[in-house]
Amino acid sequence: MELAVYNIDGKKTAKTVNLNDEIFGIEPNDHVIYLDVKQYLANKRQGTHKSKERNEVAGSTRKLRRQKGTGGARIGDIKAPTLRGGGRIFGPKPRDYSFKLNKKVKILARKSALTYKVKENNLMIIEDFSFEQPKTKQYISMLNNLSLSDKKSLLVIPDVDRNIILSARNLPKTSVVLASDLNTYQILDAQRILLVESSIEKIENTLLK
Repeated sequence: MELAVYNIDGKKTAKTVNLNDEIFGIEPNDHVIYLDVKQYLANKRQGTHKSKERNEVAGSTRKLRRQKGTGGARIGDIKAPTLRGGGRIFGPKPRDYSFKLNKKVKILARKSALTYKVKENNLMIIEDFSFEQPKTKQYISMLNNLSLSDKKSLLVIPDVDRNIILSARNLPKTSVVLASDLNTYQILDAQRILLVESSIEKIENTLLK
């Protein structure tokens, strides 16, 4: 698939890029996308939730009233789960939510997500650029030129560029990611993907192993 290359001024250049159909033109698999996103979100969970059970609540173990003859239900000590301030029955415990996913499944999920973005015309190629110094105003100007100021965008760069990363850091609707670190959740979460021209080769090297 052939796409035009734009510059940061929002103008179409004379260059075009041929995207590899093995990455950007496959038959999308929705189930592997679901699995990859599920794993990404599960791995982000801390799993530190905890509530006290009956044996962990501070309080006396004295039986509050006699077993029979009161006309009320039987009851044990003050830590009973049926009483206010008592322990909780089957409460949450610390646990690890992460789970394993095969590499081939994760690669297929990223290919499927990228294919969806291309089919929806939500992927744009921009030529290589850099800023002389970190400047949020310059990054905002680039988004305005590309008509992306009101959209959630993801810029994919080939290597670490401190000036670009710092320029975009304070903007709520945009994020920057290295091509080697690109994941399915980030692709789907963004309304528009901006691929820096030289990052395409990095993506191909990662997803065509």
